[in-house]
Amino acid sequence: MLPNRTEARALVLRENDNVAVLPEGGKVGARCGAGVLLREDISPGHKVAVRAVAQGERVLKYGYPIGLASCHIAEGEHVHVHNVRSALGPEWTSSWNPSSVKTPVAESPVPLFQGYRRKGGAPGIRNELWIIPTVGCVNEYLKFLADGWTAPSWIERVRVLAHPYGCSQLGEDLERTTSVLAGLARNPCAAGVVVAGLGCENLQRVFLETRLAGVEKVRFLSLQEEDDDEGALYALLGELAADAPRVREPFPLSGVTLGVKCGGSDGFSGLSANPLVGEIADGMSAWGGKVLATEIPEMFGAEDVVASRISDATVFEALAGTIRWFRNYYVEHKQPVYENPSPGNKDGGITTLEEKSLGAVNKCGSGPVTDVLSMGEQAKRSGVSIVFGPGNDLVSSTAMAAGGAQIILFTTGRGTPFSTVVPTIKISSNTRLFERKPRWIDFDAGPLLSGVPRSVLADDLSALLCATASGRRTRNEENRSGEIAIFKDGVTL
Repeated sequence: MLPNRTEARALVLRENDNVAVLPEGGKVGARCGAGVLLREDISPGHKVAVRAVAQGERVLKYGYPIGLASCHIAEGEHVHVHNVRSALGPEWTSSWNPSSVKTPVAESPVPLFQGYRRKGGAPGIRNELWIIPTVGCVNEYLKFLADGWTAPSWIERVRVLAHPYGCSQLGEDLERTTSVLAGLARNPCAAGVVVAGLGCENLQRVFLETRLAGVEKVRFLSLQEEDDDEGALYALLGELAADAPRVREPFPLSGVTLGVKCGGSDGFSGLSANPLVGEIADGMSAWGGKVLATEIPEMFGAEDVVASRISDATVFEALAGTIRWFRNYYVEHKQPVYENPSPGNKDGGITTLEEKSLGAVNKCGSGPVTDVLSMGEQAKRSGVSIVFGPGNDLVSSTAMAAGGAQIILFTTGRGTPFSTVVPTIKISSNTRLFERKPRWIDFDAGPLLSGVPRSVLADDLSALLCATASGRRTRNEENRSGEIAIFKDGVTL
């Protein structure tokens, strides 16, 4: 028998799980759980078998299968990519049980935040002016012009939402680009928007004028038509600034649309940061607020969990259609649907896409899923809306901002400096990352791994959310980061 060197703390997440997570890792010979003896060294965040798993048997975590044992796994062995394979196939056999849907109950009154009144829409949490190019070839020129304009004191920032598209696009690609840019133009973080094009691109000005008819804060500029394009842009910015509100006033936090996102996950993400964000999402749903989630391919293997929270047949069919679209997208490009997790995810302890997905959907909470949105479509219903979008951090965050998200709660176990154009609160799954990357990370969910009650950290994160909505700058805003990316699937002319 191997020597008992020490104790290794183990987390068994559901009663029927046959694996446990070791938050601090463990050395060969250590005991963990109900007397399980480690047969090898196991890194922090990785898994150990708490009982023998036969070849071909389901490996269970979160109470759901995360894959199949590719060989016999003895009790106490490390469980990872060397002995587990994904069980995902190209099809999802949909399962729907609407009777289980429960709406979270608010345990406290909705808090207030200090925001900006917008005409005919949700209150804004930032008072910025956005210049949205209709085509990539004017990006740098617009940045050059914007740098030469002096904003008045009540305008917090002038942004150019650079992207490489709008020309040489056809079909669905052109439609998505148009829809995303129109959705971004509606985002309440912008007090005013100048949609600026060259004039000869595929994405013609009239396409956006039609979609944004009646949106008072939007102006249009075609550079080829102007003798003095600099003066024309500055005149529009000045007009929008003059119309912008100059002081904040109180609004209920439920008026802020919240996006939830995970990126650079590790073995702790599904245990700490994602469930914590899920609790915030439940709170917003209970107050009648809107929550946006996306990353459709990172729901593969967890579709039934999401579907169980839908009570409307039309919404379920929309989700099933979106899942099928992305699965077909992989198949048509001759790629396996399980080509995920990333190398960084695997280093952090995530073995299969099923495991990553089951941990990822925790950030959506447990409340009702009330809608499925195309890119650029605005959220209308309280509860969780699923937005069409891939797992890619840049594209999926942009999709939520285009759907109206004003703040994104972004969980990470590996760390990333990325943010999109709306305030992005970065939440670490472990304390080591929070301490190593103070310029990237806003909040540490790591104390959950050592037993701090989730309700305590949820109160702290809610307070940060409210302060951010009231003007507190996030790390990404201090770093002046913030960008957009648009999903592309077709030809380039």
